[in-house]
Amino acid sequence: MEQTKNGMSSVEASTNPETEMLVLEQLKIMKKGALEILQEDELALKIRRSVTEHQPLIIKLGLDPSAPDIHLGHTVVLRKVRQMQEFGHRAVIIIGDFTGKIGDPTGRSKTRKQLSEEQVRENAATYMEQIFKVLDREKTKVCFNSEWLAKLNFESVIRLAASTTVARLLEREDFSNRYRRQEPIGLHEFFYPLMQAYDSVQIHADIELGGTDQTFNILMGRTLQKSAGQEAQIAIFMPLLEGLDGVEKMSKSLGNYIGVDEAPEVMFKKAMEVPDNLILRYFELVTDLHPDEIETLAKRLSDGENPRSIKLLLAENITALYHGAENATKAKEYFLSVFSAGELPKNMPHVVCTNGEQTLLDIVPHLISDKMIASGSEFRRLIKQGGVSMNGVRVESADTPLATPEAVLKIGKKNFICFDTDRLS
Repeated sequence: MEQTKNGMSSVEASTNPETEMLVLEQLKIMKKGALEILQEDELALKIRRSVTEHQPLIIKLGLDPSAPDIHLGHTVVLRKVRQMQEFGHRAVIIIGDFTGKIGDPTGRSKTRKQLSEEQVRENAATYMEQIFKVLDREKTKVCFNSEWLAKLNFESVIRLAASTTVARLLEREDFSNRYRRQEPIGLHEFFYPLMQAYDSVQIHADIELGGTDQTFNILMGRTLQKSAGQEAQIAIFMPLLEGLDGVEKMSKSLGNYIGVDEAPEVMFKKAMEVPDNLILRYFELVTDLHPDEIETLAKRLSDGENPRSIKLLLAENITALYHGAENATKAKEYFLSVFSAGELPKNMPHVVCTNGEQTLLDIVPHLISDKMIASGSEFRRLIKQGGVSMNGVRVESADTPLATPEAVLKIGKKNFICFDTDRLS
């Protein structure tokens, strides 16, 4: 078959209008929310060939085996993979059990702690349970890169190392920073980007997704594929998602997250805490809403519609993705019945209860530490005076059980605190 200057078949040079519409639609979805695509023209050629020859593209995503718990911030790339799967493309999830033993120093001043094989496998099992809340299991293949990396002999490793230079490796930001500060860099660390790139060669990746912190590694994949005589993969970089505080990236340690395993009511309410200026960004990055529909919502906002009504759509959309439409509707009804009577403060403290905290008396230590009350006796006095309500209903006794799945307490006229009681159910 005749080849073009990009190394692709001539079938991609001439297509009918129907094919071109399919190509443009896929491009629109793949570009949705993406920070950068390298190279977009090559991506269009790959998609066109895929449509014409009915051959799915291979989408590569490497997962970090050191972080097994997933929140919406982690789903940004997973959601993009799922959108591609809807067009029939195949995902290959690479669990870095071999590379995890080295420890990727990305974005860190020191090397990451090396993991044992048992730790990697345990984390991977937890991760798999969660990612299939997003990905299509039937269109996903999971690989451990030890399948091929562990089989390389020393001669193969030397050949791999010969494909690049120390100068090129020192272009990687974390390496260059540590070199400039005269901090040690282990020779084995230089092999991390090479091994991740070699993963792309092994699976013949057409597209690799990742965050901007993986730019060097993903581009190294393109380099190695070309050296191996393969067509270079397309790099799609997704942005980091800001958390509910609207400033820092979403993180469990910062408490500004929405977990994929959280109860529908909790997920819905947290989504309603998304800052107004991030509503459209959340639609782009963590939902499957079509770009044209997002444009319509953007116009509604610019025309002066109350952001709260658009946020209700966002919360229902997010909740439905993980709990189904019926549960999302129930979560919305619960939210409106409990929280709509009055506007709640955006920065309300949020506390996760333990199984031992069953009643209002049990949470007195939290109220004291958050300076809501000075003592348990003061709390009882406020209750007696009618100054404490839970989910909008006046509390009559300190022995009142905590509401499930969420108890929002109003203490006095201005103090609010939210207790996540889902663990008690």
